[in-house]
Amino acid sequence: MEFEIIETKRLLLRKSGIEQLNFVFRNYSDEELSTFLGAYSDTALATDKERFKQGFTSYNRSVVIFHLLNKTDNKVIGACAFHNWYAIHQRTEIGYDMKLDEYKQKGYMTEAVKAIIHHGFTNMNLNRIEALVSPKNIPSLKLITKMGFSQEGVLKEHYHVDGVLEDSLLFGLLKKNVQKI
Repeated sequence: MEFEIIETKRLLLRKSGIEQLNFVFRNYSDEELSTFLGAYSDTALATDKERFKQGFTSYNRSVVIFHLLNKTDNKVIGACAFHNWYAIHQRTEIGYDMKLDEYKQKGYMTEAVKAIIHHGFTNMNLNRIEALVSPKNIPSLKLITKMGFSQEGVLKEHYHVDGVLEDSLLFGLLKKNVQKI
């Protein structure tokens, strides 16, 4: 199975679309899946398997996942995804997750998100990228604003987190408003 790789200074971003994800989930052992996905616990692997079982696509939207591999050892340290990708409308929602604490607050996610945004606008025909962020998630708010996203609104009681309905801040980035990324 071939994977497109986007290279940054410190990372290899392994792009997985639906075809690649279907192959991996159907053919890899649990141990191989854990390594491939960076699922470093049984709970994380079970969550990823359930997401696959529920389906990544519908008739009009899809997902593209970029696994962040540290160039020095090819270890998966995080992931970034364009989920809720509506190709026909040229828009998507971005999400990201650093899997290992020792890589947090070292600029890896900034490096990855910058490259992925560029890829989306130049290679995936995107016109708009959205981000939904908890008002409590200060690192994510800093990252999104650093990337040039503008806050467009508040979605009240939007996410169910640990038994509580929480708000989301809606951010958007238009291709025409991107400085040179």
